[in-house]
This record gives sequence, structure tokens and C-alpha cells, in this order.
Amino acid sequence: MLKQKIGIVGAGKIGSAIARGVIRAGLVTQDQVMASDVSDVLRQAIATELGIKVASENNKVCDFADIVILAVKPQILDPVAKDMAKGLGQAKLLISVAAGVPLSRIEANLGPGARVVRVMPNIPCVVGAGASCYAGGTHATAMDLENVGAILNSFGIGLPVEEKYLDAVTGLSGSGPAYVFVFIDALADGGVQVGLPREVALKLALQTVYGAARMAIEGAKHLGALKDEVTSPGGTTIAGLYALEQKGFRGAVMDAIVSATRRSQELGKGI
Repeated sequence: MLKQKIGIVGAGKIGSAIARGVIRAGLVTQDQVMASDVSDVLRQAIATELGIKVASENNKVCDFADIVILAVKPQILDPVAKDMAKGLGQAKLLISVAAGVPLSRIEANLGPGARVVRVMPNIPCVVGAGASCYAGGTHATAMDLENVGAILNSFGIGLPVEEKYLDAVTGLSGSGPAYVFVFIDALADGGVQVGLPREVALKLALQTVYGAARMAIEGAKHLGALKDEVTSPGGTTIAGLYALEQKGFRGAVMDAIVSATRRSQELGKGI
């Protein structure tokens, strides 16, 4: 359990998911968390759901917390960070989850010696199954990185990487849940197309993806070997895989990750 207090600036989807994750995991208590947001609706929602303190002013969060998580859109990060600079100083750790925004740009908005860690989380952290990576800034300490790892691992997995990889992480695991949701929806639609009731098709699609992921995570076999276990010569599965390959399924998924990575890079440049 962390002794530090956690502040969250931005109570939107990711900010509220992180708050939910650390509290549900028992890493911190409700009394150790405070969130701020310009939206009355979002503040009220997170206060009601989690029983944490909320504020309309970001500097109140800086005064309260030892670790401040900046969960705002990349487009408004600069003015928000500048406004928080004095309240953070060198004594507080700032964790940024803004997609694409490099550590150098964040640090430039803060005072000398500011401690910053850049994180790319993803939305499944809300159910304790997040996939995140993080990289430390110029003045981040070993303890800072240890605390960030503890926060991320409390609601999934958190992997340390060099900052140069974080745009690719954004394209893969950051945006990846949306790709998976589309795939699940397509599986269910396919089931309906061949005659299954919608409710049955959706339940089968969800459990199929969940079960396949568990086999891949818990087993020691290569994905290709797992695929081969399902694929009999001249059978149904190879017929389906052939159809996917004809439509460029693998290439389409890879293109999605490349496109999302490039967009993350653009966001970092303020485009």
C-alpha cells in the first residue's frame, strides 16, 4: 500500500479509471485520493462513485497530493501544466498520461528540477486489466519509477520502457481496446449472419476472445502453435483463416497500429 496521497487532474475516462483502479486494488484509501475537473458533472460523478475529495481548482490537488496524475487532453496540457508548476515544485511527482506529449515538453512547462514520469495507460485499467508503459523524465528518481510501477501494476501490468517507444505503445495498447471491441462486434455480427440469435452470438464472441487471451497469457506456447491446435487440415478454421488472409486482416491490424502511432507523434508536436 502506498503512503503517498494521489491527486488526479482531469476526472474523465482515464483519470477516473485510474482513481477507481488504485482504490479497488487497495493500493490507497479513499482519503488518499483527490480529483479536480472543470466539469461539475464529472466532479460529482467521481465523488459519488468513489467517495473521494474533489475540487474545481487544480492547485488544490497539488497542495493535497504527493503524486499528481495529469489526465487532460494533449491539446490543453501546456496551459494546465504551467498553471500547476508552482504548486508542484520539486517536491511533488507529476505523472502525465497525455497521449503523445514528450517529457521534454512537459518539463519545459514546469519549474527547474521538476520530477515527471510519462505514462501510457489504457482503459481496461477500470476493470483491473490495464496494459501500461512508463518512462521517467530528467529528474525522476528510482523511487518515483517504483511508485509509478506500483500504481500501474495495481490495476493490470506496468512495463518500464524508453520514452522513444511510448508512441508505439499508444498505437498498440492505448488504442488497442477499440480494435478488440470492433473485432468482438464483428464476430457477433458474423454469428448473426449465419443464423445465431444476437444474444447468443455476443456471449459466444466475448467468451471466445476472453478464453483465447487467457490461453495465450497462461500458456507457454507460441501464438502460432496455439493457432495450429485449432486448425485441422481441410477443416472449418483454416477456411475461416483463409478468408481473413484474403481480406488482408493482419495487414489491416498492423496498419491501424501504425496510423495510431503516427497520430500520437503528431499530438506530441502539437498538430
